[in-house]
Amino acid sequence: MKVKDVLEHILKGIVKKPESVKVNESIDDEGNTVFEIHVDDEDVGQIIGKDGRTIKSINVLLNALAGASGGSFILKVVR
Repeated sequence: MKVKDVLEHILKGIVKKPESVKVNESIDDEGNTVFEIHVDDEDVGQIIGKDGRTIKSINVLLNALAGASGGSFILKVVR
């Protein structure tokens, strides 16, 4: 299973409108994988969480899943 698929699955479990979840994957200039997260405006707060705890936890989980094989991930919530 790809990291992008895992990320989408996690996000769909958190939000109120899972049909609106879209994730775009790209690589930045430094070789990091960037995931742009698009969700309904109502769900942005759910994804970020209090003081950014939810999005940070998701990032830690993705990095643990990738282990030594993957680089680092950058998660961007796009409105």
